[in-house]
Amino acid sequence: MGWQVLLFISVLSFGAVCGQVSYSIPEEMLKGALVGNIAQDLGLGVERLKSGKARIYTGSSEEYIELKRERGVLRIKEKIDRESLCGQTVPCALHFQMILENPMEFYTVTVEITDVNDNPPTFERGEMKYEITESALTGARFALEKAIDDDVGVNGLSSYALKPSDNFALKTIIRGDGTKHVEMVLQKPLDREKHEHISLILTAVDGGEPQLSGTMQILITVIDANDNPPVCSKAEYKVSVTENAPIGTVITTVMATDVDKGNNGKVTYTISKSGAASLFKIGPDSGVLTLYGNVDYEKRRRYELDVQVSDQGGLTDVCKVIVDVTDTNDNPPSINIMSKSNTVSENVKPGTVVTMLNIQDPDANENGKVLCILNENIPFAIESTTNNFFTVVTDSELDRERSSLYNITVTCSDEGVPSLSSSVTLTLQISDVNDNAPVFERSSYEAYIVENNTPGLSVFIVKARDADWNQNARVSYILEDSSVNGLPVSSYVSVSADSGVIHAVRSFDYEQIKDFHFRVKAQDGGSPPLSSNVTVKILIQDQNDNPPQVLYPVQTGGSLVAEMVPRSADVGYLVTKVVAVDVDSGQNAWLSYKLQKATDKALFEVGSQNGEIRTIRQVTDKDAVKQRLSVIVEDNGQPSRSATVVVNVAVADSFPEVLSEFTDFTHDKEYNDNLTFYLVLALAVVSFLFITCVVVIISVKIYRWRKSRVLYHSNLPVIPYYPPRYSDTLGTGTLQHVYNYELCRTTDSRKSDCKFGGAGSQNVLIMDPSATGTMQRIQSEKNILDEPDSPLEVRLL
Repeated sequence: MGWQVLLFISVLSFGAVCGQVSYSIPEEMLKGALVGNIAQDLGLGVERLKSGKARIYTGSSEEYIELKRERGVLRIKEKIDRESLCGQTVPCALHFQMILENPMEFYTVTVEITDVNDNPPTFERGEMKYEITESALTGARFALEKAIDDDVGVNGLSSYALKPSDNFALKTIIRGDGTKHVEMVLQKPLDREKHEHISLILTAVDGGEPQLSGTMQILITVIDANDNPPVCSKAEYKVSVTENAPIGTVITTVMATDVDKGNNGKVTYTISKSGAASLFKIGPDSGVLTLYGNVDYEKRRRYELDVQVSDQGGLTDVCKVIVDVTDTNDNPPSINIMSKSNTVSENVKPGTVVTMLNIQDPDANENGKVLCILNENIPFAIESTTNNFFTVVTDSELDRERSSLYNITVTCSDEGVPSLSSSVTLTLQISDVNDNAPVFERSSYEAYIVENNTPGLSVFIVKARDADWNQNARVSYILEDSSVNGLPVSSYVSVSADSGVIHAVRSFDYEQIKDFHFRVKAQDGGSPPLSSNVTVKILIQDQNDNPPQVLYPVQTGGSLVAEMVPRSADVGYLVTKVVAVDVDSGQNAWLSYKLQKATDKALFEVGSQNGEIRTIRQVTDKDAVKQRLSVIVEDNGQPSRSATVVVNVAVADSFPEVLSEFTDFTHDKEYNDNLTFYLVLALAVVSFLFITCVVVIISVKIYRWRKSRVLYHSNLPVIPYYPPRYSDTLGTGTLQHVYNYELCRTTDSRKSDCKFGGAGSQNVLIMDPSATGTMQRIQSEKNILDEPDSPLEVRLL
């Protein structure tokens, strides 16, 4: 470091020598550096310094400079810092005295310490912080801390610089005392939203060479002003929510920003009051939109919400949230009956509409598409006419008799997943049409009635059923017109119109009529009525009401008939045969023969089944010529009936022998004059009745002939005529073995011929005690009986 030495010497003429010397040195010289050659500068020799024991007197404890006596120089003892030593005092010098002894002398030494630019300008604080509102006006001034530079003069503080200078400018103010103060002036408005924090560097520069500088950081925090409204991130939000979503479901989050800070930037979300506000809720701070109620797609499919965002300063913005409700299959189809028939006639044609339905499903798309079906096995179908309209129609012919009531279940299902369905049951009555004729329980009927019944007796019941209903099924029974043996059938039977009970109008005689048939018509009450017929056959059952009738031998009141048995007859000789018939039938006509009385029971016997009288032993000469047999004929009825016949047998080989024995037979009879009178009277009556009957029969025959012609022309069935007596159509007659009879019946002639075979007797004797007959007549009758090919013919009208 260079030195600057100022030497001032003053010589005093008074007793002590005194002098002053000045030096100028820069500060910060190294220890031991030479300040000056004081010995030389004072004109003193080194020896004097040594001898005078030269020393430095500072008056203080701190010594910065020391004296080197051996060399006579001043050197730096301690490094000198002008700023520490003098501060801002100018000039800055060290004053001390050098004292010599022997003689005592002192010299004043001044060492000026010149400034070296070794101190940059400094600030007390490394940084300064300011909070400036962004609403501060241009020109606002902000005082800054000044810098301190310990150096002085040119090396002292020279100027300030502020960087960056976008918003602020630096202004230096020199006050009256010469001090410099600096201010920061706002020249452009602050915007916290652009720069919330501004960092400036204030630089202080001195004037030394080289220049030194010091800096201080200025941190500016821009205090927010509510100069920005909140802004929604999107003007319109489109979201969707499923109907029936649970309450609390997050729908969306509305985002809004406010570039302000603090309360000015705190955004609050609200939903404008509307009808839908009660269904949604938004977090006032978060903006999370949640479901607060139940949304139903079928009631409302879209909601438009106005969400207002506002800051604490009252600035707002509005965004719209469109919430589309998506459908779920939560509604089964609704079945509405528009029109229906409770009753339909069974004769309606297929395709007849019985019910009209309107099907509604408020769901959308596939969830709202509906398919309807009917329950199975019914004659109905469902058809879709237009959208949502269905008709139930008949699919085939209806039959009330098969089913009079249908429960039609309509099931409608949508196409959602899972599918929902609903159903309704329609009750349809089938009204009756008279389409069924009455049907008898049997294809034909046979009934039995015992003869001699009481008129009005209930015979049996015919029953017909009609599958129709009500009046159409009400059956009435009608006896169809026909004739039985030329008489109207109504004179035989009647039928109850309501019950079908058949009553006998008359008492029947098996021997006159064994069976007959007629037709009964069953007619319903429909319009027009339907009917059906059935044939009823009445079979007359026999009663044992007729005793056996002996056909042979003929019993007469005036003639005596005797059978001849030669004395040479062997055992088993057929004397004669009792021929009897019973007009009853069955077991009532089964006849048995029994010998009741006989002149000689040991000689004859009667076949119990065939009525044959035979010898049971050899005829001898001792046997009486005149034999009288009493034969009883019984039927098998309960109770049985019987008839008795007397058979006269003559045991002889010639007629003269017989005549002599039988002349008194008539006297044994119980005939008298009164009986003869009655017989004559009866003959007259019978003759009259015969003539009358002949006239009546001829008239009836003419009437029947004419009626039969009508029947033939009308193709009506012909009722055969049954002869009243001696005809056994069932083939159960009682004439057995060789006694056969034939029945020949014709419809037109109304004649019946019964031919009986002749008896097996060889000899027949007819006696006429009244002498009214001749032997020739007796012989002719005998010949008739003896001829096998000439049967006895009995004609009955």
